[in-house]
Amino acid sequence: MTHVRVFFIGGYIAYRALFNWMHPSYYIPTMLGAPLFQILFFAYIGRYTGLKDDAFFVVGNAVQLSAMAGVYGMAMTIGGERWTQTLSPLLATPANRLALFLGRSLPLIANGMVTSVFAFGVGWWLLDFELAAESIPPLAAIVLVSAVACTAFGLLVGAIGLRARDVFFLANLAVFSLLLMCGVNIPLDAFPGWMEAISRALPLTHGIEAAREVAAGAGFADVDHLFWTELGIGVFYGAFAYALFRFFEADGRKRATLETM
Repeated sequence: MTHVRVFFIGGYIAYRALFNWMHPSYYIPTMLGAPLFQILFFAYIGRYTGLKDDAFFVVGNAVQLSAMAGVYGMAMTIGGERWTQTLSPLLATPANRLALFLGRSLPLIANGMVTSVFAFGVGWWLLDFELAAESIPPLAAIVLVSAVACTAFGLLVGAIGLRARDVFFLANLAVFSLLLMCGVNIPLDAFPGWMEAISRALPLTHGIEAAREVAAGAGFADVDHLFWTELGIGVFYGAFAYALFRFFEADGRKRATLETM
């Protein structure tokens, strides 16, 4: 029961505390304004070049934008605690580490879903993008699992932040690497072989591929292998992040370097 309370209540309080130093007046434009211009930018470039239709860019960017909150949020969960020098007191508690940090992921996943829904709405409203009503439930499931996988990837970035000097640089690098390499705006078959191989091991790639097929009219049964692959990648990154975090925590206790910048 204690773990459940840490998971839900701790995650809620941590997310609410975010607004003690980040005012909604610029948090909301960051989470919704940037997606608006990102989708319009790439869609109009696609129109100019004739590479793909609007739906290709709307779906790719809408799913990718679900990653923004997860990667940045989880990296800042650990990096921010370290920066404010509250990481040591936090880790001195007997709280279960999975409950402590995964609980903080729930608001970020929900935030990513809201951003993605907004992005799809922008595509429907301003661009040549239509979505059949029967495609919405499987598409929502795909976006959800993609957001979960990216949040697990963000936890890995945060775990590395226990040793890296600047976790915020790592978070930026991670987000823009996903934007570049996961087929968001460039078809995977246009990549060199080594780059495509890397993209297949990253979160988002399979989720975006599945989302595009569903948006084009495919059923969930046609893309379930992509769905489970995306989920498996998320589980792998989450498990690896947790193992790395516990290793760095134990090593940091031994060397007294948990908050060394």
